[in-house]
Amino acid sequence: MIRFNRYTLDNGLRILVSEDRSTPLVAMNILYDVGSRDEDPQATGLAHLFEHLMFGGSVNIPDYDTPLQMVGGENNAFTNNDITNYYLTVPSENIETGFWLESDRMLELDFSQKNLDTQKNVVLEEFRQRYLNQPYGDAILKLRPLAYKVHPYRWPTIGMDVAHVENTNLEQIRNFFFSHYAPNNAIMALSGNITPETAIRLSEKWFGTIERRKIKHRNLPIEPEQTESRIITIESDVPSDALYKVWHIGPRNSADFQTLDLITDLLAGGESGRLHTILVRDKKLFSEINAYITSDIDPGLIFVHGKLMKNIDIQHADNAISEVLSGLLAPEGIEDEMEKVKNKFESSTVFSNTSILNKAVNLSFFELMGNADLINHEPELYRKVTRAMVTEATSKYLVPSNCSTLYYKSTNRKL
Repeated sequence: MIRFNRYTLDNGLRILVSEDRSTPLVAMNILYDVGSRDEDPQATGLAHLFEHLMFGGSVNIPDYDTPLQMVGGENNAFTNNDITNYYLTVPSENIETGFWLESDRMLELDFSQKNLDTQKNVVLEEFRQRYLNQPYGDAILKLRPLAYKVHPYRWPTIGMDVAHVENTNLEQIRNFFFSHYAPNNAIMALSGNITPETAIRLSEKWFGTIERRKIKHRNLPIEPEQTESRIITIESDVPSDALYKVWHIGPRNSADFQTLDLITDLLAGGESGRLHTILVRDKKLFSEINAYITSDIDPGLIFVHGKLMKNIDIQHADNAISEVLSGLLAPEGIEDEMEKVKNKFESSTVFSNTSILNKAVNLSFFELMGNADLINHEPELYRKVTRAMVTEATSKYLVPSNCSTLYYKSTNRKL
């Protein structure tokens, strides 16, 4: 059981504190309720660009990393469809340095052309290396707009087009910051060797004077139900053919989420997962194959993707995936597998939350979901999944009419 205290400053900043005297460190996590879904379709990639800009200096502190490193701290960040998340760990006696640094960049960034140009170049290089010049890197750029027609999940976090980041200007940056980065749009979680009293005192001192801001109203279009299969084929000079499939599912807080998460573990729980056992080891159709569920706050996706062995017909491989999915509907033989993945999920979740950093990150996210105490109930919800629930979810979601497929064919015929 993870125990924590909750407090809210007058400016709206939500604070969660989980005291843990077994460690000399403190983890600080600040979640901003803004991700790529909050971007303008004509200016995508800003949320991710901001992740980089936040390390380029704030209004009073020109260098974020050096002061933290000098007191023994480490930091990083990530952006996804829904949130932008910043975290650090530091010896407990130096935690006030973390409050100082994070509060100043919440107050205001260094909005200079030099900083913008520097971070744009970093992001543009990442875009080119990971998505444009990497084999199969553009698959997600093709697959998301195939699956989503109106919802902003139709572009990845990196952005829809490299030109969007390239053309970003300082006015857009300022507007994005003051419309999304604010105490009343953030959640701070602290875990480790810090008392709730100290956390609240330092929060009041460093964050309490930052004023509330008017947050841009989120009015996202609802993705219409997909009623027929969608298939596209692209060709490129890649090492082998590859196959990508996605199915629409509900949001992260839907009643089916744990069932669908368990299904992906049944399919791709390491080398014992059904996809690997049947399609890689036994039938030798794929050299590798994986499945996972997105944990998007709005309705997300289940992914299955794999690289084919040479001379395997891609339609045959696609049909073989369908057969594996149909096997989840069999009336017997699944209970032992379910018990195995439940035990693995429970042990990995409990072990993960022994990390003060993971606790801080997870507390922040579950608080955004509506209740930080959900961190204590995930294994219980997962364990309640039954065979009937697996059958029902498979029949409801993993059907051809709900599926979008990308055939990624190699033009390199020296396979």
